Amino acid sequence: MSAAGWFIVGLAVLLANLPFLNQRVLGCLPLPWVLAAKRKRIVWRLLELLVFYLVVGALSFLLEARAGNVFAQGWPFYTVTFCFFLVLAFPGFVFCYLMKR
Repeated sequence: MSAAGWFIVGLAVLLANLPFLNQRVLGCLPLPWVLAAKRKRIVWRLLELLVFYLVVGALSFLLEARAGNVFAQGWPFYTVTFCFFLVLAFPGFVFCYLMKR
């Protein structure tokens, strides 16, 4: 696997866990309602997860286009990669919701 492939996998691991490891929106935007509630709701975390999936997908598409031919992908590819992204997010979910503090 090339360095670009390892970069995408590492970025996917980082961005899949980011919504569960902090209380800021998209990892950097502090919003007053988040600070008042002390915790983000799961809906916001899942929306962030979807946004980060799209960011990783766009970046991997750009790296693939830069390397050569871009292969056409159908809906099964995106379904499988999103499920893989959810699996990568499992450690952050466990840390956020299942571990005792």
